[in-house]
Amino acid sequence: MHGDIQTSEESVKKSLRGGVMMESFALEMLRSGRRIDGRGFEEFRKIEIIPNIVEKAEGSAEVRLGKTKVAAGVKLDVGQPFKDSPEEGILIVNAEFSPIASPEFEPGPPGEDAIELARVVDRAIRESECIDFSKLCITPGEKVWIIFIDIHILDDHGNLLDASALASLVALMHTRIPKFENDEIVRGEYMGKLEVDHKPIVISMAKTLNHILVDPTLEEEEIAECLMSFCIREDGKICAIQKRGGRELSLEDIEKMIEIASKKSEEIRRLLE
Repeated sequence: MHGDIQTSEESVKKSLRGGVMMESFALEMLRSGRRIDGRGFEEFRKIEIIPNIVEKAEGSAEVRLGKTKVAAGVKLDVGQPFKDSPEEGILIVNAEFSPIASPEFEPGPPGEDAIELARVVDRAIRESECIDFSKLCITPGEKVWIIFIDIHILDDHGNLLDASALASLVALMHTRIPKFENDEIVRGEYMGKLEVDHKPIVISMAKTLNHILVDPTLEEEEIAECLMSFCIREDGKICAIQKRGGRELSLEDIEKMIEIASKKSEEIRRLLE
């Protein structure tokens, strides 16, 4: 398709994910000014948000973007703070790409894609000041709350980052702080909800054939010249930017993407209300 020779293993993987034919079809559709699933260029797939899906977690949520499904769970524990921030709680984000979600995902330790996704979600939460970590301090220099966010990819049909960031945010919004007395956590009893100060929304776009595509599908990600993600806070502040792909973007493209991301983030944030 691109004049290069793929190994048989790579060819098999591509065919399992929809194949060269689907990617070629997606390109042909874009050349005619349309998307493969009929959406407008700035239109998200149907978004479904289901909070509190795991009873024993402190907070949890499932988010569906079309056929893409991601679950996030929050667990709180108590531990020692970092030496350079003795009066602040700790955030740890992990992502698991289960083989049931895609033929390309393999069992075992997290791969590069899972590590990158977890880091971008972590950065979105931190840089947006979604949580005031100073309020998670129990005893300065000795005990703080540690927030663990575990992201599980259930079905990969593209744009895992937006779904993962949204699932993590909703899980945090529904997180309860366990009761802590006599230096022990009392599981099943709670002393209040976790305070969420800001609601950052991540919006991802693909640039292909001079088109900017919001919420790219798996096929659109495969043919993308470049992928850009913006984390936008409710006050319009851009908290984080992530670029994937080697193709450079013009200043005009970036400005247009920021404008789109700001508008779409407001639309999604309204769903949380």
